[in-house]
Amino acid sequence: MARVTVEDCVLKVPNRFELVMVAAQRSREILAGSPLTVEPDNDKNPVISLREIAEETVQLADLQEALVESQQRHVEFDLVQEEEKETDDIVELLESDTGIPGVDLGDEIDERSSFIEKAPDSPEMLFEDVVGPVDVD
Repeated sequence: MARVTVEDCVLKVPNRFELVMVAAQRSREILAGSPLTVEPDNDKNPVISLREIAEETVQLADLQEALVESQQRHVEFDLVQEEEKETDDIVELLESDTGIPGVDLGDEIDERSSFIEKAPDSPEMLFEDVVGPVDVD
């Protein structure tokens, strides 16, 4: 039955290589759960896809487009929109003083008061107090 179906399909898609690729794409769609447009008649997916192509119950243009998309390794997208979005994000970060969106700086900090104050009666610490005596030869 497949030979007769292929002969019918060659009338619709003259290039046999393209026919195989399009039929394989439709078979993958059927396997993924796409609804059948012909009766299954206990046939396998490749035969069903060939019958659908021969009976013109599926759009060849749609199958060809899906085939091209499935074979692409690099998906093109609109660079202008992506660059504009990145530029907006950068501007937003530059406008904030912290560089972190959603962070409120609060009140100004006096740099003189940001140092840790020590109690007036505490002895001054030296390096040796922390490390111990250091022998220098």
